[in-house]
Amino acid sequence: METTNGSLNRKLRMALVGGGQGSFIGRVHATAAVLDNRAVLVAGALSSDAARAKASAPSYDIASERAYGSFQELCEKEAALPADKRIDFVTVATPNHTHFSVAKAALESGFNVICDKPMTFDLAQAEELARLVEKSGAVFAVSHNYTGYPLVRQAREMIRSGELGEIQAIRSNYIQGWLRTRLEESDQKQAAWRTDPTKSGAAGCFGDIGTHAYNLARYMTGLLPDQVSCHLKAFEPGRRLDDYGHAVIRLENGGLATVTASQISHGRENDLFIEVDGTKGALSWRQENPNEMIFRRNGQPHAIYTRDPNASFMNASGKAACRLPSGHPEAFFEAFANVYRFAYDDMVKRAAGQSFEHRDTVYPNVYDGVEGMYFIQQCVASSAHNGAWLPLKHPAARR
Repeated sequence: METTNGSLNRKLRMALVGGGQGSFIGRVHATAAVLDNRAVLVAGALSSDAARAKASAPSYDIASERAYGSFQELCEKEAALPADKRIDFVTVATPNHTHFSVAKAALESGFNVICDKPMTFDLAQAEELARLVEKSGAVFAVSHNYTGYPLVRQAREMIRSGELGEIQAIRSNYIQGWLRTRLEESDQKQAAWRTDPTKSGAAGCFGDIGTHAYNLARYMTGLLPDQVSCHLKAFEPGRRLDDYGHAVIRLENGGLATVTASQISHGRENDLFIEVDGTKGALSWRQENPNEMIFRRNGQPHAIYTRDPNASFMNASGKAACRLPSGHPEAFFEAFANVYRFAYDDMVKRAAGQSFEHRDTVYPNVYDGVEGMYFIQQCVASSAHNGAWLPLKHPAARR
C-alpha cells in the first residue's frame, strides 16, 4: 500500500518535459519541485531534439533508461511501468506552442500535470485541456508562480475578508527591458521563441508577462472582469509581436483595473507590482521586494507588513506559504515551490482515492489557464480594432 490515512508513504515521482541545455525555466521547475523533499525527478524528455534530450539528462540525475527522446515516448513507456515505478506527474516547461500536445498526452496517460504559462497556444486548446482535466480527474496546476509569495496570499485573504472594503481600482504592471533591442536576431534562445508568433502565440509581451499581471490581480482580489479595451504595440521595428501593451478592464462590481506590460523599458528587470484601492484601505506589493507589503488608510500611519510567520498580523494563508523565520528573505524559488506544494496535497488525495477541490484551489489551475488565454485573445482582438471594448468574462472564470 502506498497510502495510509490519505498520506503517501513515498515521494511523488516527477517527469520533466523541456528544460534541456540552455533552458532557464526548466531548471527552476526542477528546483522548486523538490524544495520540500516531497518529490523526486526520475524521468524526462528534456528537448525536442532526441540527442540533446538524452545529453541533458545527467545534469538532472535522470537515469539513461528514463531519459526519453520525445514526450510521446515518455508517456507511453512510463504508463507501461508498474504502478510502484511509474511517474505521478509531468511538468511541462517547453515553449508555448507545445504545451497543449504535451499536457494532453500526459492527461490521457493518467498523469497529473503542472504546466508553465500561458497554458496553451490559443483559447481553443485551453478549453480542450479543461475538458480533458474534467474527464481524467487529474490534478492540473499552472505555474503562475507569483501567486505563491507569502504576502500575495496574505493580501488575498485580507481583501477577501473585507479589510480593504469594496475594491474599486487595481493597477497591475509587469515591466522589463531585456527586449529593448532585437535580441531575437542573435542566438538568444529565449528571445527567439518569445517573439515568434508560430511559437509564442498571438501575443508577445502581453502573453509572456501581461498574463502574470492579469492573473495576479484576479488571484488577489477574486473580482470578475466584464470588458476590456487594449492597445498593444511593437516598438522595435520589424518585431512581429507586441513588446508593450496597456489594457483597461471594467470589473463586474463597477470597479476599474489596468494591466500594463513592457519589455522595452530601460533598466527594468522583473518589476511586477500591484496596487489595490478599496473603500477602507489600499495596499501595494512589488515582486522585486517581495517580503514587504504596504497597507495604507487615510489619517493613519502607513503600515509595512513584513513576511513574518510568527507575527499576529499574518493571516493563515500568509503563514502557510512561509518556510523561514522573519528577516530571512524568501523569494522566487520558494514562491514557485508553493505552487507545487499545494498541488502535491491534491495529488496525494487523488492517489489515495479521495475527493479534492478542482476549481477553488489555492494554486492556479486549469480554469485560470483558460482565463489567461481568453485574456490574451481578447486583448489582441481589442487592439486590432483600435481599443474596442470586448467581453472578458469567460464561463470558466472562478472567484
